[in-house]
Amino acid sequence: MSFFPFFFFFLLFYDNPTLKIVNFGGEIISDIKKDKNMSELNIDWANLKFGYMPTDYNVRCYFRNGAWGEIEVSSEESINIHMAATCLHYGQEAFEGLKAYRCKDGKIRIFRMEANAERLQSTCRGILMPELSTEKFCEMIKKVVKLNERFIPPYESGASLYIRPLLIGTGAQVGVHPANEYLFVVFVTPVGPYFKGGFFANPYVVIREYDRSAPLGTGIYKVGGNYAASLLANKKAHDLGYACEFYLDAKEKRYIDEAGAANFFGIKNNTYITPKSTSILPSITNKSLMQLAEDLGLKVERRQIPIEELETLEEAGACGTAAVISPISKIDDLEMNKSYVISKDGKPGPISKKLYDKLRGIQYGEEPDVHGWVTVLD
Repeated sequence: MSFFPFFFFFLLFYDNPTLKIVNFGGEIISDIKKDKNMSELNIDWANLKFGYMPTDYNVRCYFRNGAWGEIEVSSEESINIHMAATCLHYGQEAFEGLKAYRCKDGKIRIFRMEANAERLQSTCRGILMPELSTEKFCEMIKKVVKLNERFIPPYESGASLYIRPLLIGTGAQVGVHPANEYLFVVFVTPVGPYFKGGFFANPYVVIREYDRSAPLGTGIYKVGGNYAASLLANKKAHDLGYACEFYLDAKEKRYIDEAGAANFFGIKNNTYITPKSTSILPSITNKSLMQLAEDLGLKVERRQIPIEELETLEEAGACGTAAVISPISKIDDLEMNKSYVISKDGKPGPISKKLYDKLRGIQYGEEPDVHGWVTVLD
């Protein structure tokens, strides 16, 4: 089972100097060309899409007999797990997402990995998985980035190295109980912009038929089940011609929850407003934007936001690691025959642009890192 994909992968290189890298839907992400000694990659960084591309190594650590083991380096893309593993049956899995950047000064910077470690620890407490220390988490992040340094996109290419830490229950369990063994793996892949248009305003649509998470459920944790619950709503939004779906609170359908899989923020009266909810993932990007908004002299409010308040917003956006900020042009509420137009010209608002430029400047080492968010690799 593991031999055939590897053999086929090799034949692609052997018979053809160009490898077509595709995403899980079969869409071509990029062409990779190998030179004669097959040591260098020539990737079309400017046209790279947001999808998976094989890299050289991943790093792994196993939890067995009540303790985490040593860090291991692997070139295998597959994981051998028991068919009764709790991650497969009872959703005992968690993941994170962060990025590394190749900067103008030639250095590599990783953004807020300690915050990702802390959020993963929170998820572990929520679904009864062993916590990985911040020190080990960061050590593994730095190691996997260095091992795959040649896959970090060049400065000003618009692309970055996406880092995906994944924690899964691997112990066999038929009853609904936590596993006794776990695997923590971190892999990386170069990615382009999450939305095809890049930093341009996108249309969203309110979806009332589906909830991404429940008020007292797992919405505050980064677990795969939350994203599985969003697939149908996301498909419906795309089928209707929108960039993404827009969720209201699951209990009353009155208040803004999330913009797809991202946090929502709005700007009005020199105030940065973002929802307060027990079903929303605490976005590290959103936390960073709230701090930067205060640094720029804005007031910050984290509170319930009635959907009707969209009429009064001067700017709005979705924010997260993948897109950083995705400005919102309009939010259509088809059920209520209402359209909340936020950007008439389809361009990002001035404050959103300032926040975006400031955050990106910090990530690329072009703005002072006064809050100590960035790790510079040696």
